[in-house]
Amino acid sequence: MSYRKLYKKFPLPLLLAVFCLAVEFAFPHITLAQTYIVNYTPAAQLRFPSAADKMARYVIKVPITAYSSTPDQTDSTPFTTANGTEVHTGVVAANFLPFGTRIRIPQHFGKQIFIVEDRMNERYDVQLDIWMETREAARQWGIRYEEIEVL
Repeated sequence: MSYRKLYKKFPLPLLLAVFCLAVEFAFPHITLAQTYIVNYTPAAQLRFPSAADKMARYVIKVPITAYSSTPDQTDSTPFTTANGTEVHTGVVAANFLPFGTRIRIPQHFGKQIFIVEDRMNERYDVQLDIWMETREAARQWGIRYEEIEVL
């Protein structure tokens, strides 16, 4: 619809809107249109839903191992994931889930969210590998067969 047709249909509201925009642009300290918020709640008090509260799409039981950033457990770039990000707490490696998939391991980590950002050796088709800061922590973890929740 062209401006002429709009003007013919709504002449006064269109003129007022253009006038208000022109005045507010020319004189930024003047506000002609103002919105009042009733029952204002500061953002710090609002509770937005988080991924930790999200229902799982499905649950699957898989073997879970752990790894750390050492060249003998990874490739020549031990601190870079296959997705190109730097390793951090919450990174998991999996070949059977796409990058960016969010999962939970409720038996051991409760509502903590893990994100698939790394890959394992191609011989591991349905297995999960959690990144841990130290080699000792990864060894202590060992291998566990646990249910994971795919979000």
